[in-house]
Amino acid sequence: TPKTPTTPTSPLSPSFSSSVGPLSPRLQTGDPIRDKCIEMLGMAAEIEDHILSKHMSADMKYKNRVRSRISNLKDPKNPNLRKNVLAGAIELSRIAIMTAEEMASDELKQLRNVLTQEAIREHQMAKTGGTSTDLLQCGKCKKKNCTYNQVHQ
Repeated sequence: TPKTPTTPTSPLSPSFSSSVGPLSPRLQTGDPIRDKCIEMLGMAAEIEDHILSKHMSADMKYKNRVRSRISNLKDPKNPNLRKNVLAGAIELSRIAIMTAEEMASDELKQLRNVLTQEAIREHQMAKTGGTSTDLLQCGKCKKKNCTYNQVHQ
C-alpha cells in the first residue's frame, strides 16, 4: 500500500537560542565564508521562528510580516537596519515585531518628522486664523479684508 503523506504537528524550524552568536562547533566548516553564511541563515530561521510564535499559524499576516522583513533587510536605501541586525544591535526577537516606521531608514524617519512638523504648523495656523489687515488685497476675490500668518523656519 502507498504511504499517505502526513502533516507535521510541530513547526519545521528548530528551536534556537535567544542570541545567535558564533556557530556551535558541530556546525563549523572551517571556511569563514561558509560559517558566516550558515550563521546568517540561522539568524533568518530564528527571525522566522519569532514571527511564527506571534501569529501561531502561517496565515497571510504571517506571510506579509516575513515579506516585510525580507524587503526591509534587503533595501539598499536602508543599510543601517541590516548592519544593526547582523551586529546584534537589534535583537532578532525585536526585528520580528518592529513596525514599518521603526524599520525605516534614517532618511525616511527624518522626512516623516519634517512632514509631521509641517502638518502640525499648518494645523495650528488654521486654528489661529491669522492677523486681519486691510493693507493687502486678495488675489482671488480682490477684497481687502484679509488675514495673514507669519511663519518662521
